[in-house]
Amino acid sequence: MTITLIATSHGTDVPAARTSITALVEAVRDAAPHLDVREAFVDVQEPPVARVVDHVDGLAVVVPLLLAPGFHVHVDIEQAVDRPSAVASGTLGPDPRLTGVLLSRLAGAGVTSDDIVVLGAAGSTDVRARQSVDAAARMLGAAWGAPVPVGYVGGTGTPIDEIVRDVSGAGRRVVVASYLMAPGFFYDRLLACGADVVTRPLLDGLDVDSSMVSLVLDRFAEAAGALDWASAASSSRV
Repeated sequence: MTITLIATSHGTDVPAARTSITALVEAVRDAAPHLDVREAFVDVQEPPVARVVDHVDGLAVVVPLLLAPGFHVHVDIEQAVDRPSAVASGTLGPDPRLTGVLLSRLAGAGVTSDDIVVLGAAGSTDVRARQSVDAAARMLGAAWGAPVPVGYVGGTGTPIDEIVRDVSGAGRRVVVASYLMAPGFFYDRLLACGADVVTRPLLDGLDVDSSMVSLVLDRFAEAAGALDWASAASSSRV
């Protein structure tokens, strides 16, 4: 029996963001040709995740292409998988592979140990999402060798421009490590926050880091173990 992997992102009307997210989905599909990989969204774009789950004939695992568990994870995706034949995996973050991509972005931007690094993330009113981002910042700080404060665009939590202002003035460059999935509205807000450097988002165009692909597939595998195989068997007999 084929299990369907439903790669579910937020959705956007920004063409560069759409290209970047779809490139990840295509890379996952290429890396796992034995899986039925479908793309879905929780907002802005079609089709919505619940409709995609409805159309799966068998078992489905929804993998949120999201970095932290906020409203869309706990409401839209939980409702979409509220059936025996479907489960949802955890979000992509935090994870050491994301830390690796962030470090690669910092290196690519020419950031040095003389710079002050701040993690720039999408805000959320859900404390669980902010705790997840805090964990990602701690992982980056441990790898970078210095504490990494967090600043947000949108939602609650300390705004990124306030964090950048607070750490500026010591004669050192302030660098925002972009903890965003793709270019778009939030990334534009980071670019305008007053930092000396803003690194590229985790996905940026057609060049997808292989660690992002393995991360999606690992989240799928972790969740697939919780599927109710009996429900699929009974469904196939109807």
